Amino acid sequence: MNSSVGKYFFLVLCFIFWIFLALFSSKLIVDNLTSGHHYSNIVFNLHYLKNSGAAFSLLQNAREFLIIVSIVATTLLFMFVHYHIRSIHYISVSFIALLSAGIMSNCHERIVLGYVRDYIQLNFMNFPIFNIADIFITIGVIALVVILFFYKGK
Repeated sequence: MNSSVGKYFFLVLCFIFWIFLALFSSKLIVDNLTSGHHYSNIVFNLHYLKNSGAAFSLLQNAREFLIIVSIVATTLLFMFVHYHIRSIHYISVSFIALLSAGIMSNCHERIVLGYVRDYIQLNFMNFPIFNIADIFITIGVIALVVILFFYKGK
């Protein structure tokens, strides 16, 4: 298999896996929370919240704008892979897939539900409630920034 084709296949496979994991886990957790189950420990508790905005309660009720931004961002990430397919490393492709899946998971919920399902609340600090897709976005961004700054040109 051609190296470029392998990277495209890897990107799509990772993207599908991560988006399925984010959406499935959100549904499972929210279904349990809305049917009366609760979970809490010293680090976090699960508390269901319908979020009609973006991170940190920004852009409340800007659903259409957030959907457009999500689709544009994911398209740009996939275009970046396409234009750099020969030089991009598999690790970068995996983090782009993770970031894209997090973005599109939240986008899917905005389109289908009209809001994003958030449910993870940290107990050790005052921080907005978030979900698995937000974790994917955060890890993806941090990893890509680290790769950009420390491995550029390699």
